[in-house]
Amino acid sequence: MEPVRLSKRMAELGICSRREADSYIEQGWVKVDGEVAVLGQKVLPHNTIEVMKKAQDAQASRVTILLNKPVGYVSGQAEKGYEPAVVLVKPENHWEEDSSRKRFQPSHLRGLAPAGRLDIDSVGLLVLTQDGRVAKHIIGETSEVEKEYLVRVTGDLSERGLALLNHGLSLDGEALLPAKVSWQNEDQLRFVLQEGKKRQIRRMCEMVGLRVVGLKRIRIGNIKLGNLPTGKWRYLRDDEAF
Repeated sequence: MEPVRLSKRMAELGICSRREADSYIEQGWVKVDGEVAVLGQKVLPHNTIEVMKKAQDAQASRVTILLNKPVGYVSGQAEKGYEPAVVLVKPENHWEEDSSRKRFQPSHLRGLAPAGRLDIDSVGLLVLTQDGRVAKHIIGETSEVEKEYLVRVTGDLSERGLALLNHGLSLDGEALLPAKVSWQNEDQLRFVLQEGKKRQIRRMCEMVGLRVVGLKRIRIGNIKLGNLPTGKWRYLRDDEAF
């Protein structure tokens, strides 16, 4: 078996992200078979990887934030004059019913990145995290975490169209994974997906003759949007996991 970069192996094992691994290695916080590792080092599956307490403490201090994104904010980098959703993460928008007992610190904004996209004209649950393990779990190539949406639509949907929304459509030349799509009420569909291609739900609906007029994400894995008000945010509690 060919040796692989230590940072890649650490990410495969779910220890941290590759970027975090390189940072820990650079600071001398990782050992391989009892020896302090060096940046760029390669390892084999039988090598023992040890992460020192300083790295563990750094991971423990990382925060994950749940935001109820309003319309008009982009998920990631600012674009076309629109602000990124992270600008809403400030003390005055911290939900007063947050039960995490964590207090806002400016350091919580450092390296805070969205784990998955939510279109500018979509609302609901957006996850922002400093923890590469959380991001990988939600949006990594092998992620099976469900994302649930309520989607208001106009147009007529046939039984065949509903069946295609559940399984049978392709986007960008790739077959989509099976979804769970059902009527929530007379003008609203419930979508549960395990993937997140760009504007996927809107494009799926167009393919079966529907137009999306409202889209709200209400759940990612085990975490529900719940009563979190629009534009407010809270911390992921220590007893919560996606």
